Amino acid sequence: MHAAEGILTVRGGMTSHAAVVARGMGTACVSGCGEVNINEEEKYFTIAGQTVKEGDYISLDGSTGNIYIGDIPTVEAAISGNFDRIMKWADEIRTLKVRTNADTPADAANAVKFGLCRTEHMFFDAERIPKIRKMILSKTVEAREEALNELIPFQKGDFKGLYEVMEGRPVTIRFLDPPLHEFVPTEEDDIAALAVDMGLTVEEVKATCDSLHEFNPMMGHRGCRLAVTYPEIAKMQTRAVMEAAIEVKKEKGFDIIPEIMIPLVGEKRELKFVKDLVVETAEAVKKEMNSDIEYHIGTMIEIPRAAILANEIAEEAEFFSFGTNDLTQMTFGFSRDDAGKFLDAYYKTKIYESDPFARLDQDGVGALVKMASEKGRATRPNIKLGICGEHGGDPSTVEFCHKVGLNYVSCSPFRVPIARLAAAQAVLNNK
Repeated sequence: MHAAEGILTVRGGMTSHAAVVARGMGTACVSGCGEVNINEEEKYFTIAGQTVKEGDYISLDGSTGNIYIGDIPTVEAAISGNFDRIMKWADEIRTLKVRTNADTPADAANAVKFGLCRTEHMFFDAERIPKIRKMILSKTVEAREEALNELIPFQKGDFKGLYEVMEGRPVTIRFLDPPLHEFVPTEEDDIAALAVDMGLTVEEVKATCDSLHEFNPMMGHRGCRLAVTYPEIAKMQTRAVMEAAIEVKKEKGFDIIPEIMIPLVGEKRELKFVKDLVVETAEAVKKEMNSDIEYHIGTMIEIPRAAILANEIAEEAEFFSFGTNDLTQMTFGFSRDDAGKFLDAYYKTKIYESDPFARLDQDGVGALVKMASEKGRATRPNIKLGICGEHGGDPSTVEFCHKVGLNYVSCSPFRVPIARLAAAQAVLNNK
């Protein structure tokens, strides 16, 4: 770390979960900066011999980790002029499709202007979080279903907005993925209000919240494991997806084919259990709404076991999306939220040449992607294959995906132009 000409170069995390989520929102984020010393009482922090007080402006570069002293003017990203011409040439040449990660209709609109929809971010709205908390605190299936039914109009409205903005373009809806502890209250006032709403004591609410604590939540009760434990969650989300798609198709005339993705699968029977719930609900909605709409069900390959057994999983999955963020941390065996604390030593000693969360490790993680692709196609020749996560915006990773024969890459909206250009360069480099 050094300071020069008003720039502080910080060794912080730019591929942590927090930074990735922020990047998807178009916000620069540098996390895990251990060198920053914060004085909360006097409201300032020091770094590289400089002091920044509350109210002072700093500017972040989420790609390099640079922190600039002062308020640097920014402009809205746009594709125009010669850049627009180059991008059109790239689109004519590339064979890889480029998708983007969007959690709201506004995100999707931004992506079109330049999708994977991660549904969990929709639940944190002020109107919705009490309902998801009621579901978590409920003691019976009936009570959980009642709470979830209150969420259907909100989820349906979100999905309708996405389908309308995307105008028939492919939309993949990833079902609820994070552990439930992320939704429970931590402030005393919120806990007390929830207790009153649920007719419980504060102690009972705290006990339930405490019981959700996990030592390693990223490898805990999340993803498809939630649907196995609480099938009503998958049923609620399926109903919202299908009703939204059918209504928008009828109202707008768009050719919508919902793609439902079940996350964190590591076993074929696990996928089949959740898939059966989805199919049962989807077919019921189609019958209720007199629709013959088509839909597809796939999974995210983010556990090494799923890559090894991809031939079996493809018996149930119509598409794979490689979740390379989680696949990388599970393959390497270290957390992307903590690895920034020690990876510098690996770069200095040349054990690693680059951050494996920013540039796909083609020898290890890439071998799993390649193997899973081949095994998946052996079982289901027409299976659709892609990757999801920040790797999709890295040029070397995009070229690897082209060589392996994936159908698409997906990345944050603000990295889509990079992915489009890299996909065209991959074609030219591998003629």
